[in-house]
Amino acid sequence: MLRITTLFRAASFKALATNGSDIVCASTKCIPANRTICTAVQNIRFNMPVAAPIVFGTQLPVRHYAKGKDKKKDKKGAPAKVQINEEQLANLIDLEGLRTQMEKSLTTMKDDYVKNLSLRSTTGSIETLRITYEGKDYQLQELGQVVRKNPKTLVVNLVSFPQTIPVVLQAIQRSGMNLNPQQDGTTLFIPVPKVTREHREGLAKNAKVLFIKCRDRIKDAQNQSIKKLKKQTTVSEDDAFQAQTQITAIADTFVKEAEKLMELKQSELLGDK
Repeated sequence: MLRITTLFRAASFKALATNGSDIVCASTKCIPANRTICTAVQNIRFNMPVAAPIVFGTQLPVRHYAKGKDKKKDKKGAPAKVQINEEQLANLIDLEGLRTQMEKSLTTMKDDYVKNLSLRSTTGSIETLRITYEGKDYQLQELGQVVRKNPKTLVVNLVSFPQTIPVVLQAIQRSGMNLNPQQDGTTLFIPVPKVTREHREGLAKNAKVLFIKCRDRIKDAQNQSIKKLKKQTTVSEDDAFQAQTQITAIADTFVKEAEKLMELKQSELLGDK
């Protein structure tokens, strides 16, 4: 039986060698022109089980690795650059009035920083503190007498206008100077805090509060202008969109300037510079 099997393998090998004339076998090496025939021959020669043939020319799957992402990323939060067409925008909105309103908000913030955010609360800062009473604005010195009792205490006498005491107390507490006035009849006693690290940090926080108020006023002016623009029925949709984008860009410019002022003031108050 073993001899018959050997003869059968020899006959099969001869047939394969005859049909696959383009196969060259030498010793244990094969240079195939037809990979299917070569695989069968090798399996028969070395008494190996016939495996699935490998078709010549078939490419094995290649894994392609993703390329690294570009490390250059745009700065987050960076506003898109918008070209302001002054002439076109002025034909659609009150551009001069809008700028004036935003500049006024910025000026108010600057004044508040100068008057209310000093490391040492001076008598002059208190005297010029703005007080709003019955819809009108006054300086504190117009309503009462401000004197320095000693280096650590300021005194405000409101005997002439006692009805303004509640709003005066509120204005002093919200001035950003970290003051806590005490009332005694028609007189206010204001302890002047020491210049401690805590006091500096409190003033720096108040600088941010004043910046937020300024930013909100600028955004209010922006929104009012856009709202008026949308009510115009003669403006095309494209023109309205472009104008709205330009209005927002103008407001962002003012907000950015206000933010720079805040950062400088905070650095000054905290002693970073």
